[in-house]
Amino acid sequence: MVSDAPTAPTTAPTTGPTTGPAGAPPLGLPDGWVAVVKRDCPTCVTVAPALAELAEQVALTVLTQDDPGFPEGLPPGAGPVDDTSLDRSWLLDIETVPTLLHRDGGTEDERLVGWDRAEWRRATGVADLGEGLPEYRPGCGSLSVDPARTDELRVRFEGGRLRSRRVDIAALEDEFEAAFDRGWTDGLPVVPPTEARVLRMLEGTTRDPHEVVAVVPPDLVECTVEKVAVNAVMAGCRPEYLPVVLAAVEAACTDEFNMHGLLATTWFSGPMVVVNGPIARRIGMNWGMNAMGQGNRANATIGRALQLVVRNVGGGRPGGVDRATLGNPGKYTFCWTETPPSELDEGPDWPSQAVEHGFGPDDDTVTLFAADGVRGFADQLSREPESLARGLAEILRTIAHPKLALAFDAAVVLSPEHLRVFRGAGWSKARLRERLAELTLLPPGATTRGAHGIAEGMPDGFDAVELPKFRDGGLLLFTAGGGAGLFSAVIGGWASGSMGSQPVTRRIGS
Repeated sequence: MVSDAPTAPTTAPTTGPTTGPAGAPPLGLPDGWVAVVKRDCPTCVTVAPALAELAEQVALTVLTQDDPGFPEGLPPGAGPVDDTSLDRSWLLDIETVPTLLHRDGGTEDERLVGWDRAEWRRATGVADLGEGLPEYRPGCGSLSVDPARTDELRVRFEGGRLRSRRVDIAALEDEFEAAFDRGWTDGLPVVPPTEARVLRMLEGTTRDPHEVVAVVPPDLVECTVEKVAVNAVMAGCRPEYLPVVLAAVEAACTDEFNMHGLLATTWFSGPMVVVNGPIARRIGMNWGMNAMGQGNRANATIGRALQLVVRNVGGGRPGGVDRATLGNPGKYTFCWTETPPSELDEGPDWPSQAVEHGFGPDDDTVTLFAADGVRGFADQLSREPESLARGLAEILRTIAHPKLALAFDAAVVLSPEHLRVFRGAGWSKARLRERLAELTLLPPGATTRGAHGIAEGMPDGFDAVELPKFRDGGLLLFTAGGGAGLFSAVIGGWASGSMGSQPVTRRIGS
C-alpha cells in the first residue's frame, strides 16, 4: 500500500521499464511501419497475408501480443516480434489490433486502426495491397487494455511516478485492520491504496501528480495531487471524482475558510461541500431525494476524501488539534449538489450559489461552508411567501443561541415544494434573503445578558441596539431535495467572517 501517514514504514518506490534515452525508439523499435496483432483476433488473421505482402515492399516490423509464431510467412527482418509481455504495446498506446503505425525519427506520424483496405493502400503506397481481402473489418481490443492486465501494466510502467511511501503488509496481516492500526481511517474501513488503485485514480485528472495542491493544516504539510489521490482511493472515490476533491482541498486550505481554526474549535462544525455545474450530473451526484443522506457514492466519498486528506496529510485528528466537544456526523462526510438549472428551470431570479459569486451557470465549482449539522424545518400549511419566510426566520434566530447576533453564519436549503411557494409568488432569491434579514433582526434588549432568566447574550453596549442575526453575506441560500415534502433545512455555521470561517467557492479544474 502507499500512504502519507507520517508513522508508516516505507519501502523504496518501484520503477518500471522506460522508453530509453530521449529520442530513442521505444524498446529498440526501428523507424518504418509497425503492425501490432494477436492471433486471437479474426481481423488480424484475415490481414495476415496483407502483412506478408507489405513486408516485401516496405520496412515493416510486426509485433504479436499472444502467439510468438503469429503471423506466419513474414520475410526475414519483419518478425514476428514477441510482445507477449505487452511492453511495446503499452508504450505505443495500442488500444485496438490490428494497428498499423509509421515512425520517422522515433516519432509517430501515421496510425491506422483496424483493417481499411483503401486507407492501408493510401498510407503505405502499395496500390494492390490486400487484393481479395474484405474492404473493411473492425479490429479487436488490444491485450494491453484488457481490464485483467491494465493494473499490472500501469504499475510496471507508471509506478515510478509515485513518490508516496510504500507500506509493507505482512502476509498474515489483514489490510483493512492494518489501516485501522496505523491510524489512517476515520473510524470506518478504507479502501487499501495500492499502487494500481492510486495510478488508476490519477487517470481522473490531467494535473501533474507532483503538483502541490495546497498546504494542509494543522501541520502545514504540502499536499500534492498524488497525496489527494491516495486519500481519494481510501475514501472510495472513482477517478472522475478526483477533480472535485482537488478543488475542495484547495478551498479548504485557504485563509478565508480557515481549516485550522475549524479543527481547533470546540464547536460542532466541519466542511460542507456543495457542488455546482454540469460535472455534478456527469459524475452521478444526487441533488434529489435524500440529497444529504446516504446511498450516493459521489456524494458520500468526495466529502470523505477531503476529511481524510485533512487527517492523513495535515494531521487533523480528533483528540489532537481537532477539539470538537461533540462534533457531528457530517465530519465523516458532508457533500451534496444543488438542484441543476435543467431540473429547476433556473432563471436570473434564483441563481445558484456559484453564480451569485461571479461564476457562470456552466462553470463547475465547489463551495465550502463550515457546517454544524442539519436542522429540519417543517411548514406544510404556508402557501404564501411571507408566512413561509416568517417560519424560516423563527428557526434561523435559534442558530447557536437565540440571544447571539452576528457571530455565526447559516445556510438554508429549500426543497422544491417550498421553493415553488416563493417563485410562484414572484419572489427572487435576493428578495427572500432581504426579507429573512429583516425578520431575524434582534430588537434592543432581546440580547441582554441575564434577560428572560438566561445568562447568555451579547456584551454590554450591543444589547441596547437592534442587531442583525447574521453579518452581511452570512446567510446562504441553496436549493436541493426530493420533489415531494414541504420540508427544508437550516444549517448553522461556525464563527463568521474574519474571526472564524467564510464560505469559499472555487472552480473545479481538470
